[in-house]
Amino acid sequence: MPRRKQIITVFGSSRPYEGDADYAEARELGRALAGHGFVVCTGGYGGVMEAASRGAKEGGGRVLAVTASFFRSGPNRWVDEVIEVRTWQQRLFKLVSLGQAYVACKGGTGTLVELAVVWEMLNKRVMRRRPFVVLGGFWAPVLQRVREVEAGPRAGQWGEAGERLVHPAATPQAAGEFLAQALAR
Repeated sequence: MPRRKQIITVFGSSRPYEGDADYAEARELGRALAGHGFVVCTGGYGGVMEAASRGAKEGGGRVLAVTASFFRSGPNRWVDEVIEVRTWQQRLFKLVSLGQAYVACKGGTGTLVELAVVWEMLNKRVMRRRPFVVLGGFWAPVLQRVREVEAGPRAGQWGEAGERLVHPAATPQAAGEFLAQALAR
């Protein structure tokens, strides 16, 4: 019996447009994830979400989107299946619950919240261990500062103190490779 395709939830800014470097990087990420046989799941709108969805479709993959009626806009045209919820909070937790792994691309406050929520759920063991990648160097200062506290002298029993829970990937291909290896274990 074939195993169910694994879902990678991709977080990132809604601001980049086609022609922007961040859009191109997210598009390549979608293609790389599809190349490893993953289903790509995003928040379904524009920017990084659209680019990752587009790259996944171009790579022969399947795309899920979780949208919220709160935002009053429709999903991008690269989505195969839309899951609509009512609120921003429901959308966030649906994106988290669907993913067997996560990638955070460059983004603003919304992406920061997504990064923080997933990281905290992993750190406090609210959910089982799942691979989590940050793409590029944008989030490196945030990871470094948070780890000063989470892995510091009084870290205790939480997950980040024992092992890194968020892993940097310099390129979309490196992110895809890391996730493929981590999920094969």
